[in-house]
Amino acid sequence: MSMRISGRRTAGRRTARRRTALAVTAAALLPLALTACGSGGSGSGKDGGKAAARPGFPYTVDNCGVKTTYQAPPKRAVTMNQHVTEIMLELGLEKSLVGTAYLDDKVLPRYQKAYDAIPVVAKEYPSKEKLLAANPDFVYGGYASAFEAKDGRTRDELKKSGIDTRLNLEYCTEKRTTLDDVYREIDQVGRTFGVADRAQKWIADSRASVAKTAAELKKTQTAPVPVFVYDSGDKTAFTVGGKGIGNELISRAGGRNVFADIPKSFGDATWEQVVARKPEVIVIYDYGATSLEQKKRKLLADPALKDVPAIRNKRFAVLPLSDAVLGVRAPDAIAKLAPQIAR
Repeated sequence: MSMRISGRRTAGRRTARRRTALAVTAAALLPLALTACGSGGSGSGKDGGKAAARPGFPYTVDNCGVKTTYQAPPKRAVTMNQHVTEIMLELGLEKSLVGTAYLDDKVLPRYQKAYDAIPVVAKEYPSKEKLLAANPDFVYGGYASAFEAKDGRTRDELKKSGIDTRLNLEYCTEKRTTLDDVYREIDQVGRTFGVADRAQKWIADSRASVAKTAAELKKTQTAPVPVFVYDSGDKTAFTVGGKGIGNELISRAGGRNVFADIPKSFGDATWEQVVARKPEVIVIYDYGATSLEQKKRKLLADPALKDVPAIRNKRFAVLPLSDAVLGVRAPDAIAKLAPQIAR
């Protein structure tokens, strides 16, 4: 997990081709032709021209302090990290993708056919050279590590190569991440790619789903259930802090994150702290080489944890890691988690 968070796309130039008219006519019409012909920009104008106006453009967005004006939707996007790939696929933008990278588990079945038609640039993060070889005009990162300086993939460096970028909002806010940030992410991506209507429909449907889960919880639950999230770790417990979307999912599902005081999306806690905070449910993030059953066995076999209520009563909830990040799975993740947490 730590590698995923702390670890790890020059666009081809397009030339305008003009056909000359016949003999004498050409000389007379050439100035007019040059005036009329303009290059269309895809993205923030990397071709240096202005495209004919289309609904929603130009569109200016400030993403994590990087302001970009798009004259038209990007045409050759590369996504790095699964949850941002799924945002693009949910919005029907697979034809705008020329590459993807870094799955944590499996894409949702409804995305599989579209995903399989897109080249995988790298199993994890691609080198800068491999990224540039995909010839993108836009790179979309899910974690801050997608734009790692030591790998030469900073947003500034990519901009120098004529490539626009976006970072998922969970990793560029000092405030606590909420569902409003999920909706804002979908809205801004939809506007960037000229599919604002699709984004708004998804947002409306998601709000309805979250409201339905809240109404059902209100009927059956009176107090939040103390919850500890176990992502990974041996000497310490790598868990969910209070800043990220994971904390929001727990709260919306009727739980209370016992490590909400960690001022980050993820962080380390001591096992002594886990014991002292007496979680009644342990949510296990299911991903990677260590299986769900292996994680359960480790927790159940640790004698130091024997008096933790969740261990004593064998109360585990399970969530795929891809459900627990800021993306299109969030509303369904709440509905999935709520019955597992309920007393």
